Amino acid sequence: MDFLTFVWLVVGLVFLVIGAEWLVRGASSLAARLGVAPIIIGLTVVAFGTSAPEMAVSVSGALSGNADVALGNVVGSNTFNILFILGLSAALSGLTINQRLLRLDIPILIVISVIAYALAWNGLVGRLEGIVMFIGIIAYTGWLIWQSRKDAPTESAEVKQEYEDSTRKAEGSALTKSTAFQVGLVVAGLVLLVLGSRFLVDSAIEIASALGVSELVIGLTIVAAGTSLPELATSVLAAIRGQRDIAVGNVVGSNIFNLLAVLGASATVSKAGIAVNDEALRLDFSVMLAATIVLVPICWNGFAIKKWEGAVLAVFYAVYVAYLILQASDDGVPEFYRTMLMIVLPLVALTFCVTGFQGWRKYRSSHGG
Repeated sequence: MDFLTFVWLVVGLVFLVIGAEWLVRGASSLAARLGVAPIIIGLTVVAFGTSAPEMAVSVSGALSGNADVALGNVVGSNTFNILFILGLSAALSGLTINQRLLRLDIPILIVISVIAYALAWNGLVGRLEGIVMFIGIIAYTGWLIWQSRKDAPTESAEVKQEYEDSTRKAEGSALTKSTAFQVGLVVAGLVLLVLGSRFLVDSAIEIASALGVSELVIGLTIVAAGTSLPELATSVLAAIRGQRDIAVGNVVGSNIFNLLAVLGASATVSKAGIAVNDEALRLDFSVMLAATIVLVPICWNGFAIKKWEGAVLAVFYAVYVAYLILQASDDGVPEFYRTMLMIVLPLVALTFCVTGFQGWRKYRSSHGG
């Protein structure tokens, strides 16, 4: 490993971010020109487009036989999206939650997360399971389109305006360009994603080998955080600009895409499927699942993620990464650290559940329920 390895790592990250940005701009503009509803562009093209780096890196890792990178990228990205991105976005300005997300999309994400956990329970996500998961993202997208057409006549002007604004921001000045320019943006974005994923995966594996850190830990941390930069930029900017639930919708849509499309495609193209070791199943999958489930009581508390709740989520992510680093070290995780986690985590989860239940009761009473 030399300095050039770190240079290629940074180049890979830059290519992924720029590639995702160009892909989202071009695809969003093309969808708008074709008359696709703004809400569909927001929930699919923008949310899925920001997950394009995860797709490129995980599929590339699976094809090259580095299944741990592919798995760690998906699980780590979903954990990063909820704990750090939503946490940071909420800590900056607080986030309000559209009731549709809480009634439909977040429960769907939880169900998909549980299914993915169950599929990985035997230590392998096989090709057939990968194909079924990828069919799932096609079904989910079709359902979104059907819902959009069904709800279009009654869709509120406020929600329409919100997604139109988010689409314009994703497209930028590209709306004034020709169709050929938009297609060119999509193609150039895809090329950069492919190149960036190769640079990132190769350099990350080389760094992991040199430091004696497992590919899984590298995938869960450096690769996962790097490929989640588009989601981070989109959600934080949305929170700062006060765009209601764009930040939450982007994360929820991206996480659904990661599990169904990215993990599904990676398992499909891998000759032996995606192997899941016991440690990843016990710790990393469990953390991802817990972070997803805890969204429900948090969001029920006034249909918002408050600043203090966001700060707690972000701190939890820092604690999780510290745990991974300590676990990979020669000394391992100190017993005191483990004990504190066993005490603090249940107490915080209980607090979220209590405040969420109180928020739910307040909502029911105010609506005559």
